[in-house]
Amino acid sequence: SAIAGTLVALSIIALVLSLVNIEDVTLPPTVKYGMVFDAGSSHTSLFVYEWDSDKENDTGVVSQTLSCDVHGQGISSYANDPLKAGDSIRECLDKALKVIPAAKQREVPAYLGATAGMRLLREQNSSAAEQVLAEVAKTMQEYPVAFKGARILTGEEEGAYGWITINYLLDSFTKYSPKAHTWVRPEAANIFGALDLGGASTQISFMPEGSGVNWKEGSKFTLYGYDYSIYTHSYLCYGQNEMLKQLAKELIAESSPSTQVHHPCYPTDYNETVSLSSFRTSPCTNQSDPRLGPSDRNVTLEGRGNASECLAAIKKLFNFSACGQSQDCTFDGIYQPPVRGQFIAFSAFYYNFKFLNLTKGQLLATVSETIEHFCTRSWEDVCSSCYPEENPQRLPKYCANANYILTLLLDAYKFNETSWNNIIFQMKAGSADVGWTLGYMLNLTNMIPAEAPVWVKGHVPSLWAAAITFIILTLALGLAALLL
Repeated sequence: SAIAGTLVALSIIALVLSLVNIEDVTLPPTVKYGMVFDAGSSHTSLFVYEWDSDKENDTGVVSQTLSCDVHGQGISSYANDPLKAGDSIRECLDKALKVIPAAKQREVPAYLGATAGMRLLREQNSSAAEQVLAEVAKTMQEYPVAFKGARILTGEEEGAYGWITINYLLDSFTKYSPKAHTWVRPEAANIFGALDLGGASTQISFMPEGSGVNWKEGSKFTLYGYDYSIYTHSYLCYGQNEMLKQLAKELIAESSPSTQVHHPCYPTDYNETVSLSSFRTSPCTNQSDPRLGPSDRNVTLEGRGNASECLAAIKKLFNFSACGQSQDCTFDGIYQPPVRGQFIAFSAFYYNFKFLNLTKGQLLATVSETIEHFCTRSWEDVCSSCYPEENPQRLPKYCANANYILTLLLDAYKFNETSWNNIIFQMKAGSADVGWTLGYMLNLTNMIPAEAPVWVKGHVPSLWAAAITFIILTLALGLAALLL
């Protein structure tokens, strides 16, 4: 019995020692999700993002999980029927809930950001804009997510968040190091500028040389532990759709009171009838112009396919004389430091040049020649080579859009033959879409507290195995000794 007692005592000591030899073990971080609606002037899209809960220097490493295009036009088009604005986003919300685990849905922050289309509607009818936002907010609150608000972004926010998105996707802020097994800041980070062209506005954002930023046109960020100061400006009414309206209005005004108006940017043999009352639907063209005459009449725009006249007509839409001799100025007297570094041109910049096969880094002279050649093609010729997936309503607009892009980039933003080669036209980086929503979500993760690592007490596997084996053997020997 003395031997058995000794063995039992030894087993107890071994058990105590095994409990002392323990170490802290970290469980893997949990995955968090976020969703952002991009409510643009011509359409709405939903993006779902995810990131690990233990953030890198207080900023989440975010990836895109889902993108969903809402059917129909932008929410600003529902000004006269706000209920339809809310209903329009349901299908994409349903799709989002299918990719987010049910257990995590109620903690998912959900945002809706409206851009230039709603900024224009607010100028024209603020109560209608509020009703549209209220209806989309009401719909989002019906879903099991943490709704954080539906609001109208400023143009500068839209530009700055687009800049964040681009530099995040291109590893300018942080990059995973296989050797260090962690995320590190690139030693010679290449910071890109952002060029965004939408339906109702256009934005330019970049880091200027030195610290010469007029902070009326600037934004500051802290991302991954580093501070960034950028120049950003948004031009409301200079998106491609609003530009086309302004161009048509100016051509009609110059030819008034004729009801047959030559349109140099439209293909030869293409005609389009517009009502002068349609110009009242946007603050960009709603200014009274005595040259137009009665606003209830219709006018037919007749295509002439003249590239040089098209370019000249578009340049008249800009007030370049307001800058005088200043080089730090775009148009309308707007300050801008000289462009610097490489730029990513996305949204309508990309889609227009993609149609013309101009996204592969062609020389400026080649780009100009391609646009000029396209502008001289007849409507029959353009239609005979239509891409099946292309919207026929867009086809007559490509000549005007392309010449507008050239004017905006060269005459307004002051790119030249040399710096033109620094512009990269693209819409995706990796598997993620380029736009402002990812930057918005990424910046907001600074406001979402990092989840503390979950620490558990875990035994060193080798010590635990040895202790268990020893305990079993000593108990077996002890029991055998008692029986004997």
